[in-house]
Amino acid sequence: MAVSLEPMTKVSDKLKENLNQAIAREIQVSIQYMWQHVQVMGVKGVAVQAKFKETAVAEMKHAEKIAERLWYLGGTPTTKPDPIAVGKSLREFLELDTKAEEEAILMYKAIIEQAQKEGDVTTAFIFKEILEDEEEHHDLFTTMLEEV
Repeated sequence: MAVSLEPMTKVSDKLKENLNQAIAREIQVSIQYMWQHVQVMGVKGVAVQAKFKETAVAEMKHAEKIAERLWYLGGTPTTKPDPIAVGKSLREFLELDTKAEEEAILMYKAIIEQAQKEGDVTTAFIFKEILEDEEEHHDLFTTMLEEV
């Protein structure tokens, strides 16, 4: 009996493209947050430095999870991040990060909707889990921004 290497779930090219856009964004913020972790200065910076690093690692894990799903669906994961903007001060870091998380939340809600429309419950489930993390990151950055 021959074993098929084709994915069991057929999805649209649009959904695969959306997953690649999500990977590019996750790579972007992973680098952005890690460089902020390295560059942050001052007393307030030291207080939040570990949070930047922790969030960067979480975002890279998201990129990995999405890439694995895209590969299973027959797509090729991108290696190119979206444009990276690190910022020059803690306030600017947090403003950029808050905006990035807001954009990710909107993107991931649209991906969940598209996946559900196509009957791809696994992709929808994966993005619901990631969406929960992104909302927590947004809450973290907006809360930190209040004190800067």
